[in-house]
Amino acid sequence: MFYSTESELLAQQCTIKRFFAQQFTTQYLSTPHGNLYYGFAIPKHAKTAIVISTGRIEGLDKYQELIWELYNNGYAIFIIDHQGQGRSYRTLANPHKGYVNKFNDYADDLALFDKTVIAQHWQGKKILLGHSMGGAIAYNFLARHKHNYQGVFLSAPMFDIYTKGTPRPIAKLAASIACLLGCQQYYALGQKDYHPDEFSLNTLTSSPLRYQFFRQTYEIEKSLQLGGVTYGWLNAVFKFIDQLTQQNVTIPLFVASAQCDVIVDNQAQQQLVKRLPNAKIHTFPSAKHELLFEQDHIRQAVLTRFYQFCNSLT
Repeated sequence: MFYSTESELLAQQCTIKRFFAQQFTTQYLSTPHGNLYYGFAIPKHAKTAIVISTGRIEGLDKYQELIWELYNNGYAIFIIDHQGQGRSYRTLANPHKGYVNKFNDYADDLALFDKTVIAQHWQGKKILLGHSMGGAIAYNFLARHKHNYQGVFLSAPMFDIYTKGTPRPIAKLAASIACLLGCQQYYALGQKDYHPDEFSLNTLTSSPLRYQFFRQTYEIEKSLQLGGVTYGWLNAVFKFIDQLTQQNVTIPLFVASAQCDVIVDNQAQQQLVKRLPNAKIHTFPSAKHELLFEQDHIRQAVLTRFYQFCNSLT
């Protein structure tokens, strides 16, 4: 199995860029509300397709290393920028504001992508790979929509969130009241436009190189930038979390949990896995939130479990 490494990543940039220019297809999917940006690549003799559901502030541009790596390991890849993110449409006048009307809207977009674009190009084995908010979207999609996926692998899924200095019940109440008062498009307290933290202050990854590439990508292509969340987004997420216990996914599910995560609540991941008969969880020591962009020893351990999971599915 091929693993991309930090020591070779800088030297591989020309190869990766050539792959995206020659073998990766990008297009827009039209919806009643706006256009969703997506991409795919299908190597010869591929037996399995990986459908990637990215996290908040993410899009396919950020996932170039992983997409290239999966392709080199013989996997077909499909990936879409969720509404309000990446190169997909943004609802509000200020494109930095993280907003969604209903959390289900994300999963409904994914369902449309699945039954139109993916179904047109792929009829074989399919596995969902979701990170953080994208993991919650993947779970919501599988619970609410008819599908033909064989399994789902979730990296640090957002089944609950940390509200930092504000007690969670107060944050939840504030988001609800703000929306009732018509302030759903306002930034939540403490949120602001896109601002890249210094590496030493970041809570996402302990890999300086992968963090640098992420920030450079967003500096070069400023349209990818996304700031903090609005009261509307926060309220939609809390509503989703409240009804999680009523949603069930029956296909094999694997949760990769980051031990040092301060973005999402690991306890919520444990609780969800406990009630699902076909689910497993593994905690990766010393890992920060972005497991797929971590240092090699963490990232490779996560991807090894991912490849094992894929191979275990029929």
